[in-house]
Amino acid sequence: MNQITATIGRWQGAGLMATTLLGTGVFILPQMTIAVAGDGALIAWLILTLAIIPVALVFGLLSGRFPHAGGPAYFIERAFGPTLGRTMGLIFLLVIPIGAPAAILMTFQFFNALLPMSGWSQVGAELGIVALLFLLNVRGIQVSAKLQFALTLAIVAVVVLLFGASGADVAQFEALTLTNIEFDGVMLAMGIGFWSFLGIEAMTHLANDFRRPDKDMLPAMMIGTVLVGIIYLACTLLLLMLPTGTTGVAMITAFDLLLGGYGAQVIGILGIASGIATVNVYCASGARLLWSFSRDGILPKYFDKLNAAGVPLRGLVFLLLAMAVVIVLSFVTGQELEHLIAWSNGIFVIIYLLAMLSAIRLLSKRFLPLIITGCFFCIGLGFALGSHMWYAILMVALIAPFLWWQHGHLSRKQLTKLESHT
Repeated sequence: MNQITATIGRWQGAGLMATTLLGTGVFILPQMTIAVAGDGALIAWLILTLAIIPVALVFGLLSGRFPHAGGPAYFIERAFGPTLGRTMGLIFLLVIPIGAPAAILMTFQFFNALLPMSGWSQVGAELGIVALLFLLNVRGIQVSAKLQFALTLAIVAVVVLLFGASGADVAQFEALTLTNIEFDGVMLAMGIGFWSFLGIEAMTHLANDFRRPDKDMLPAMMIGTVLVGIIYLACTLLLLMLPTGTTGVAMITAFDLLLGGYGAQVIGILGIASGIATVNVYCASGARLLWSFSRDGILPKYFDKLNAAGVPLRGLVFLLLAMAVVIVLSFVTGQELEHLIAWSNGIFVIIYLLAMLSAIRLLSKRFLPLIITGCFFCIGLGFALGSHMWYAILMVALIAPFLWWQHGHLSRKQLTKLESHT
């Protein structure tokens, strides 16, 4: 079998998109943005949600018109040639074994609210999540797509329930001092909040898993993106209206205050499930990219295999084993993976920007204002990251020359083969 089975519909795709973006931050990031911007966190989330919509639209248009397991790497290759496209794909692959374990570590903030763990017991539980990711993916993304759609509905239901129980009225809204907003605080909050929207590009790798990518990719991505922005705005507003304190997970405290307890259980379980869902989509995306690169001869042919369910199983196992090794090494060496994420995020800025630029060549000119808006957003984020961008720039500088040489070598090899046949 050498073709991915298309099984995902529009609403399942929206669920995948939403849970990917909600991720480990759904019940944590609002609290963090309030800590740096106060009431200005609301403004930060509103601007961020509006600013990310053009980016999501462009990714949705590209993946709907050019469905491919390579995702952004494929778009960039079509627009600017194989070297640049394959470089973007490879640096995306290299980020997953580092970023996914870091996301698992952050998910353990919710685990610790339910069952405090430390030492090797926590490492064992983290490796258990890696095993769970294998089970979620081995029969195809459609299994986790259905589960993640149900998870999205559960998160929305809890946020609506909390907001309703808060009894929010006009007086509470007026109490928010939105006239006393500091620009620096809002910008810092946007920088923190942006990481909640990392994952838009991961969905494009799954375009071939959609039954009708030309009709369903764009609606699924837009529904998921807008829904996530609304959820973050609602959670931020809720925390601003409640005295949740500054320690622990504030959403757990809010749940206990409004509904009389069980916050650790409900918020904890949803937070754990959402964190796992984020890593799940990245594993599925990375495995498909490995499979695609293997078929194109960029990576070893070993990964050019699909199981009976159309899953690139060898690529999936390789990524999960790499994640397991990083989890164990991080514990043994005492490394803080969250610090590495700050450098890795620069890679996503470059991928986003080059995908926007590729859209100028690949999409109709009527989308140009949308594409330019997305480009400015990415450039602004690059400036906000500052020195953290050097990690991404260094990776591109190291990988691109090798892939340029490889492309030339493969081209010469194919030419020689053709000449020998003639």
